[in-house]
This record gives sequence, C-alpha cells and structure tokens, in this order.
Amino acid sequence: MNQPFSFTNFDTCDNFAKEETIMKAKEEKEKVGEIEAEERQKSLIREYFESLVETLIIALFGMTFVVQAVTVPTGSMQNTILIGDYLLVNKFIFPPGGNPVPFFPQREIRRGDIIVFKYPGNKINPYPDIARGIVPYQVNYVKRVIALPGETVEFRDNNVYINGELLPEHRIIADPPRSFGDDGEMSALRIKSEEPRLPEHKWDVYYSSESMEAVKNGTYKVDPRMNFGVPGKIIKVPEDSYFVLGDSRDQSEDSRFWGFVHRDLIVGQAMFVYWSCDKTAAGDSFLGCLLHPRLDRIGKVIK
Repeated sequence: MNQPFSFTNFDTCDNFAKEETIMKAKEEKEKVGEIEAEERQKSLIREYFESLVETLIIALFGMTFVVQAVTVPTGSMQNTILIGDYLLVNKFIFPPGGNPVPFFPQREIRRGDIIVFKYPGNKINPYPDIARGIVPYQVNYVKRVIALPGETVEFRDNNVYINGELLPEHRIIADPPRSFGDDGEMSALRIKSEEPRLPEHKWDVYYSSESMEAVKNGTYKVDPRMNFGVPGKIIKVPEDSYFVLGDSRDQSEDSRFWGFVHRDLIVGQAMFVYWSCDKTAAGDSFLGCLLHPRLDRIGKVIK
C-alpha cells in the first residue's frame, strides 16, 4: 500500500544543509578574524618598529646637525656656567662658511656669544695636553667670543681692549689667596734618625748650554704661549678665526694660551642648562649627579 507523500525528509535535509552552511560561514569568519587579528598584531609591531627607527633617525639628525648635549668639567666660565652644568648646544645657528640658508634662523657669530668648539690644541707647547691626556680636535671647550676676524685685542692694566676700546667684561668675585695651611693642619714630622743608606759620593751635575747661558746672564725664559697675555701686545685676529676668553679669566685657559679658534672648529652656541648637579657632593658618578641636582640652574638660558 502506498504511503502518503511527506515533506519531513526534505525539511530535515534542508535544515542540515543550512546548519552546515552556517557552520562553514562561522568557521570562515573565525579564520578571517584570526587572520585580521594576526595582521593587526603584525601591523602594530611594524608601526612600533617604524616609529622607533624614525625616532632614532630624527635624534641622530638632531644630534648631528641641530642640537648637542655637552658637560662642563671646569670653572673657567663661572658664574655664567658652573661646574656640573649640562648644556644644550644649538648647532644650526651659525651657517657653515658664513652663508645663511634662506628662510632659516641663522646668523653670523657675534662678540659676546658663548660658543662650544673643538679644542684646537696647543701647538706652541703641547706637553700639558699630553700630560693631561687631552686630544686636540676631539674635546669640546666652552668660552665667550671677545674678538671677531680682523679685530685687534690688547691686554693692558688687567683690562681687555678690542680695537682700542675697553671691553665690558663679565666679572666675578675671585677666591681670596689661600695657602695649604688654610685648609688643613701642619705639624712637625718626628722621624727616627738612621744612618744614611747610600754611601757618601761625589755627584757630577751637568748643565745644558741653554741652562748655562741663563745662569750666566741671570735671565729666565718665559713660555712663548704667554705672549697672548703680555701687557701692551696688540694681537690681530686672522680671517675666519675668533679670540675666545673665559668669564673667569684668572682660572681660564683660552686663546691667550693656545691661540685662535678657527670657524671650522666651532660646534655651535650654548643655549641653556638642561640639567645641573653639585659635583662636590655628587662626585663623578651618574647616580650621584641625579641625587644632587641644582634645581635653580635647570632651564637657565646661557647669555
């Protein structure tokens, strides 16, 4: 006997097909989501890496052409710049070769500018540099420009004259003269007397011809590097060079000792103090400098 026709079987198959389609669509969606998440993660890592590279390039470009950080180890520029000051230097302000780039804030070097430059070296007497381990053209110095190319410098009666006119100077109160006894105590040493360890001997002393001539004439040879400080001597600054002086000139080794600074050695102009610490308390350690800051110096404009 024939059974009546039913749509149940067809409905069941249709439902299975729909569920299978839905499951496949869901799986594909999940796969797409996983792929998108993986791509987002890769994209995020790539963005971080690209940002890091860009930052390093910008920092390298800035340190090479725009700004540079330098430290001040001596007191030759007191009280304008103190020992323990960390300075930012504008390397872009002085145009190379004296030719400003159009539409950029550049200018010529002026008298009174505080500049950072590569130490030119003492060509007259290199021995102090050798003893202190200072390498010319690699160590940064900070001084004030007092004379420009073509100008004359004269030291007279403890004053500086530029082109015959008295130079207004940045003066500080100098430390009073001190002897060893001012900072410590001295007493007689009690040493037990013993027999001489070396037998008596007649020693021969040899003098060079220069020493004999000096003794004979009662003269003393002055170091040629001091010619820059001889009163009444007029010095003319050559082309493309500058005469620099420390604000604390009694404690400064500057153009009076090793001559002029050529333009090619000038790094830039000192801008401001971005960090400062008391080196007496901090010592030479980085951590000590962080723990003993001079907050009143931070942000000070150098002028």
